[in-house]
Amino acid sequence: MSNAPKLVALGSIFSVHYGVNMELNSLKQEPNGINFVSRSARNNGVSAKVALVDGVKPLSAGLMTVAGGGSVLETFVQPEPFYSGRDLYYLVPPKDMSLQEKLYYCMVIRANRYRFNYGRQANRTLKDIQIPARSEVPSWVKSMFNGEVGAWQAKLSGLNNPVSKTAK
Repeated sequence: MSNAPKLVALGSIFSVHYGVNMELNSLKQEPNGINFVSRSARNNGVSAKVALVDGVKPLSAGLMTVAGGGSVLETFVQPEPFYSGRDLYYLVPPKDMSLQEKLYYCMVIRANRYRFNYGRQANRTLKDIQIPARSEVPSWVKSMFNGEVGAWQAKLSGLNNPVSKTAK
């Protein structure tokens, strides 16, 4: 008898969508603007901050982004609204999925990178990648992970609040 987890297609848990497909060089960079997420493996995939584009609504915070090409299968939870570059997919998780579960699935999806490279991208097969079913998420994801994720959430939310300078 095997203790292997039950695997399901990524598309059976997440709704998979191709991103906005914008080109950074055609956008106006703005230090306090909207995150521009690309196929980068660094900085949560955020490669710049850009000005709002008329008629183009940013994607919602809380979605997961997956690089279909470039740094293939780099997967992140986006904490702020964002625009996306080319070959970037976003996953809409079930409404009841916690941040901890999203981070777990980022790790699981990223673990499949060895199957892809610049010659073989994950564009067509992303929704078919086999990942553990939600019933197979380890208990430590919710218990042990809560303290760490909670501490980081508090630290990160503090980064979004401007520091007020008091006169001396």
